[in-house]
Amino acid sequence: MISHHPVEPGTLTLRSRVRAVQAELVAFRRDLHRHPELGRQEFRTTAKIKERLAAAGLSPRVLPGGTGLLVDLVPAGTPAGTPLLAFRADIDALPIADAKTEAPYRSTVPGQAHACGHDVHTTVVLGTALLLAEALREGRLTQPVRLVFQPAEEVMPGGALDVIAAGGMEGVGRIFAVHCDPKVTVGRIGLRTGAITSACDALVLSLDGPGGHTARPHLTTDLVTAIGRLAAELPGALARRMDPRWGVSLVWGRIAAGSAPNVIPQHAELEGTVRCLELDGWREAPDVMHELVSKMAEIHRAKWSLDYKRGVPPVVNEAVSISQLDTAMTRQFGVEGDVVVEETEQSLGGEDFSWYLEHAPGALARLGVRAPDETAVRDLHQGRFDVDERAIGIGVELFTSLALEHARP
Repeated sequence: MISHHPVEPGTLTLRSRVRAVQAELVAFRRDLHRHPELGRQEFRTTAKIKERLAAAGLSPRVLPGGTGLLVDLVPAGTPAGTPLLAFRADIDALPIADAKTEAPYRSTVPGQAHACGHDVHTTVVLGTALLLAEALREGRLTQPVRLVFQPAEEVMPGGALDVIAAGGMEGVGRIFAVHCDPKVTVGRIGLRTGAITSACDALVLSLDGPGGHTARPHLTTDLVTAIGRLAAELPGALARRMDPRWGVSLVWGRIAAGSAPNVIPQHAELEGTVRCLELDGWREAPDVMHELVSKMAEIHRAKWSLDYKRGVPPVVNEAVSISQLDTAMTRQFGVEGDVVVEETEQSLGGEDFSWYLEHAPGALARLGVRAPDETAVRDLHQGRFDVDERAIGIGVELFTSLALEHARP
């Protein structure tokens, strides 16, 4: 169990306010968990968020696509042009079956589940909205805040671009987000200055030829051999053309060619992802891939096309924002000797929060959701993923504290 140590009176007031809404927030998260919706289909989720924000006296704006919302809290007398402090949540689910048969809040939608914790992220930012709305009414909020409920984080192109296109980053001076981490114990957050996630792009490589009989491969283009060679050799060739410090990784997830044992096919495909730890490598990778594919396909006399789909750049956390998170978390939950903030490693997963950081400094923190007595890690993107729901209150208190005391754009 998390122990809460004596702290300053103002912090106790904040904590008591968080505890007052904790049960409501847990119920809200469980409702979202029972009714997951995929990217750009989050109509029910959007309506639920909008309804609760409106009940708190706020005026949310639904994004043009009909899913996702923005809501601003601006203290009276705020000078025009004052930068906004922003908090972002992603609201979509995954096309994964919920395997938690024992959980009363398991998904009711076949083949869909909140298996990445977006229901927690959404509830954390909603709870922050409720507490900041109260602070706004009482005159305790001294800076303008924007809350972003983003659709479609799990798809390409991600919903962060929808938010940005709708003006969601206009006027924002700093932005924060949390992401559930089942490896971090509840009551802690993981921080990292610099890149915390990887860039991630998707690609489809197509090879074409006239086809023919397997008895006469010399008279045609042997696409099976060609696609096999490219599948085996392109990852190493790409790695040798890129600075090894960039951590470029090409991995295939699908290969398709042919339908009969004695027929050389006319078409073959490879599909995979390119991941990269550094922005420079992410920017160079498409040109290098096109050059390599051109040369290797020519050897096999195959026509080729490469559909290289830009995904997301790496999330690069800004040092000042990380310091603000560290200070707020330690002050709210730590005393001398307690560990509430831990260094976290860079992940090869992609996160479209990176697009916001192209417009303003900020940081993504990893929110601990593992129960202290949990022996097995319920990893992200698995059907049994679940969280210790005390993490919701931790996230709300952290974000509210940042808005009221610790963070400035």
